[in-house]
Amino acid sequence: MPRVSEFYGIAIYMYFRDHGVPHFHAVYAGQEAVLSIRGLRVLEGRLPQRALALVRAWGRLHLDVTKNHAASRRSRRSKRSTTAGERPTSSVA
Repeated sequence: MPRVSEFYGIAIYMYFRDHGVPHFHAVYAGQEAVLSIRGLRVLEGRLPQRALALVRAWGRLHLDVTKNHAASRRSRRSKRSTTAGERPTSSVA
């Protein structure tokens, strides 16, 4: 699991192969929450209020990182869908 940041005992993770709404994981003191990149809503789990406020502040400050991650996921999906149906071509002349 790629850790993209750590601060005040909070670890932020992003998985490239996760499905669903673009999101990131925040882990603090044995608790985990999954937050959407757009809107920074808690999708799953929970964190203490102070930790959640810090995670949301991190999300606002690092919006470029989270949006790049989401764009990378979309790009990987579109490449897989376009190449999945193509047949290999022969380069024999």
